[in-house]
Amino acid sequence: MSVSTTVLIALGLAMDAFAVSIASGLSIPRLTPRHVFRMAFHFGLFQALMPVLGWLAGRTVASLIGAWDHWIALALLAFIGGRMLWEARTDDARKEGADPTRGWTLVTLSVATSIDALAVGLSMAMLGVSVWVPALVIGVVAAAMSTIGIAFGSRLGRRWGRWSQVVGGLVLIGIGVRIVIEHLSA
Repeated sequence: MSVSTTVLIALGLAMDAFAVSIASGLSIPRLTPRHVFRMAFHFGLFQALMPVLGWLAGRTVASLIGAWDHWIALALLAFIGGRMLWEARTDDARKEGADPTRGWTLVTLSVATSIDALAVGLSMAMLGVSVWVPALVIGVVAAAMSTIGIAFGSRLGRRWGRWSQVVGGLVLIGIGVRIVIEHLSA
C-alpha cells in the first residue's frame, strides 16, 4: 500500500473523530491540556487498534460486523448526543455537564468513531496487506485531528454558551445518521 493511499485512508477515518472532537470541545467550559491529551490519545489509540483487530479477525467475523457496525455506531453516538441535548436544557449545562474526555463517555466515543477502521483492517487482511504501518499512521492522524477538533470546538463553545451543547449533541446524532445512510446506500 502506497504512502499516499495510507494517508488518505487515515484522513478519511479521522473525519468522524475530528467532528466528534469538535462536538466534545463545545461542551467543555475550560479546555485544559489534559482534556486534549485524553481525547487525542484515546481516539488515536482506538483508531490504531481497530484496523489491527479487523486484520486479525480476517474474513471470519467480517459478515457479522459488517451487518451491524453502522447501527452500533448510530446507537453509541445517538446516546451521547442525546445526553448532551438533555444536559443543554439548563443554563449551566457547560458547567455541570459530563466531561466527554473521561470515563465511559470517552470509551464510547472512541469505539463509535473507530468502528469503520475495523472494516479497513478486514479489507487489508483480505488483500494480504500488512496492517502495522497503516495502523500507526491511522492512529497518529486521528490523534492530530482530534487535537485540532477539540481545540476548535472549545473556542466555539465559549462564544455560544449553552447552544454549543445543543449543536454538539445534534452533530453527534447527525454523524450516526450519516454513517447509517452511507452504509445503506452503498
